[in-house]
Amino acid sequence: MNKAVIAALSFALTTGSAMAADLPSYKAPPTPPPPPPLWTGFYVGLNAGGTWSSNNSIWIGSSPIWVTGDNPGPNLSSPADYSLTAALGASGVISSRNAAGFIGGGQIGYNWQFGFGGNSFVYGIEADIQGITNGGGHNGSWTTIPVTGGNILNHSIVTAVSARKNLDYLGTVRGRIGYLFTPTLLVYGTGGLAYGGVNLNVSGFQSVVPTVAAWPTIGFGGVSYSDARVGWTAGGGLEWMFMPNWSAKIEYLYYNLGSLQMATGSTAQLYDGSFGGSPAGLKWLNATQARANYNGNIVRAGVNYHFNWGAPPVVAKY
Repeated sequence: MNKAVIAALSFALTTGSAMAADLPSYKAPPTPPPPPPLWTGFYVGLNAGGTWSSNNSIWIGSSPIWVTGDNPGPNLSSPADYSLTAALGASGVISSRNAAGFIGGGQIGYNWQFGFGGNSFVYGIEADIQGITNGGGHNGSWTTIPVTGGNILNHSIVTAVSARKNLDYLGTVRGRIGYLFTPTLLVYGTGGLAYGGVNLNVSGFQSVVPTVAAWPTIGFGGVSYSDARVGWTAGGGLEWMFMPNWSAKIEYLYYNLGSLQMATGSTAQLYDGSFGGSPAGLKWLNATQARANYNGNIVRAGVNYHFNWGAPPVVAKY
């Protein structure tokens, strides 16, 4: 009987071990690493920084457009001499006193991430618009008494001029292409179209010194111009995705909206005929023009939110 009990116990132990060996082994699934950021998709953001002009001058030039051949008495100088004197006095360059300012606005864009053997490249398109304070404002004035020929013995012409140019806003539509040095750090170049609201204001005054009632000088007036202009821009930057869906960037852009040239007024001298020597009427007429360039530099920082609507789902494999 004892032998039978021992045999039964041995059979039970052997059978249990074999069944345990046949059971499947279950292990906890490994924790998947966090997926790399997916740059593909829409994004929106804000930016702010500084801007300064690459050209801080306004050129003003005057030239004779009509001169009579007679000479009012008792003037020692001819009308041609006075016309040239006035033209020299109304020609010069006004440099900027404040060519820097603050710039801030927003942007929207779309990225595509691609690569061979890895998503190492990003290209896309971005549009932005910014307002500018003290946007390259230029102003100044001068007073000159140029003299030529008989004027040094008779009368001279005094000139006072002031001018100012501004850029009220600036927008761009640009392509971007960059390389991902790490999954979170993008280095890129960018370029495309730029547009902005420009202003140019020029005014001036010329008069004969000392004043002669018989042949006063009238001039040269003033003009204001305001319009939108289109040009180009190029630059580059760094963008860092510091957390899912959020990135920060720093960027440099150069922009060029071209130059603006406009007529700003005229200077004329009349004669009333009281001294004889010449009939009454207009004796000479000068035209004045101004020219300004609208180009500059931007350094700014920004933050973007990436929607990543097209991101593929993360599937855990066990």
